[in-house]
Amino acid sequence: MFRSPAAALLRRLAPRLSGGTVGSGSSARRTLPPHIAPSVLARFSSTPTSSPPPSSSAGERDDEAEDHELPGAARLSISVDRSGLYSPPEHSHEPSSDSELVKHLKSIIKFRSGPISVAEYMEEVLTNPQSGYYMNRDVFGESGDFITSPEVSQMFGELIGVWAMCLWEQMGQPEKVNLIELGPGRGTLLADLLRGSAKFVNFTKALNINLVECSPTLQKVQYNTLRCEDEHDGDEKRTVSKLCGAPVYWHASLEQVPSGLPTIIVAHEFFDALPIHQFQKGSRGWCEKMVDLAEDSSFRFVLSPQPTASLIFLSKRCQWASSEELEKVEQIEVCPKAMEITEQIADRISSDGGGALIIDYGKNGVVSDSLQAIRKHKFVHILDEPGSADLSAYVDFTAIKHSAEEVSDDISVHGPMTQSQLLGSLGINFRVEALMQNCDEKQAESLRTGYWRLVGDGEAPFWEGSDDQTPIGMGTRYLAMAIVNKKQGSPVPFE
Repeated sequence: MFRSPAAALLRRLAPRLSGGTVGSGSSARRTLPPHIAPSVLARFSSTPTSSPPPSSSAGERDDEAEDHELPGAARLSISVDRSGLYSPPEHSHEPSSDSELVKHLKSIIKFRSGPISVAEYMEEVLTNPQSGYYMNRDVFGESGDFITSPEVSQMFGELIGVWAMCLWEQMGQPEKVNLIELGPGRGTLLADLLRGSAKFVNFTKALNINLVECSPTLQKVQYNTLRCEDEHDGDEKRTVSKLCGAPVYWHASLEQVPSGLPTIIVAHEFFDALPIHQFQKGSRGWCEKMVDLAEDSSFRFVLSPQPTASLIFLSKRCQWASSEELEKVEQIEVCPKAMEITEQIADRISSDGGGALIIDYGKNGVVSDSLQAIRKHKFVHILDEPGSADLSAYVDFTAIKHSAEEVSDDISVHGPMTQSQLLGSLGINFRVEALMQNCDEKQAESLRTGYWRLVGDGEAPFWEGSDDQTPIGMGTRYLAMAIVNKKQGSPVPFE
């Protein structure tokens, strides 16, 4: 039972969220479930990941020597080292079937005369300004490559709103607060958060909405989802969301968001897309896995023949693990970018106050070989048609916790807990009951399916449709962690 003032607010908020109806947008994605028996919650099976091809060592280029004869003089022998030069392939008039991104990746590897890290490959594939996976398309939803929790049901965004309002009250209900979402996707989570909190006028009036998004295409989608309009005040223009009247700003990175105000940060399925380094245990110790070109010019995995600079991050990660944990793994994934962004979050919360909620699929421990590629809701090989599939990896919540705690003594880290525990504690069952009172049979079926996907474990036992469309629960696969300023106490529901 919750005993704090924020917990008392939580009990009031969940049943009172705005709109006791199913969705303001697409009614087909909102729905309710029956009681979930404990026996069902043990049926979750982990999702398979792609297996990389056998590793091999990168080749080396031989030095070449040439003799040049000078007119009227003795022959002079000159040795030329071309090992650092880019050697272009022989010119061909045959058209290339490679995409622009594939050509770009191959040119990097050829120019360096050696492989690139998995992290660099991942970053280019996802966020290359011209051809990156996220940069020029909407990849979410049924018509995209994967579905996220906000696209499953409006209840997800509404309950994250409950968490945000509880944190705002714990901060003393400041008149102005920065609400920041990292990687907002379509903006669905934030739109549902704002609709659900519309009755709490003092909260919505306090909001300055900041979206950290690098994709121009997704920025336009978010603008429409939040029902934004541009307003002119003299020579100045500002963008306002008509869902709540709050100003909306876009930034390419968290560092660009103005500081100085109490802050509420939401990062849902953001950290899993950050580039990772992969290391494999071998006879000569830990070696970094790299991406190279095979003789037929296709991509392949190899092990670095020499130590790489990123080994410093592996060393740091190993300091946070026990020797028993390290003995059990043959591969380790490390995400320096996640450590860096976590440090930025902790530093901002330490100085400005507030908190952050991180929700993602991952582990509370060392992550080993989790990188996967998904295209049209199916797993494909990581190196297959770069730029046409989403790449993601398990989030290392232990690394996030330690990265935050090392920044300041003024912050505290809570969790992780499962997504099922988080949403259950925030009142998803109350919200389901409210929505069920105002929906038809089709909406009820959609609500039931959405509910299961959010909090269920494994395949839905009530499903009677085709096997390839069976709802799979995310309730235990996804974890939630909170980082808050210690002045505010423990956040709901991590008490």
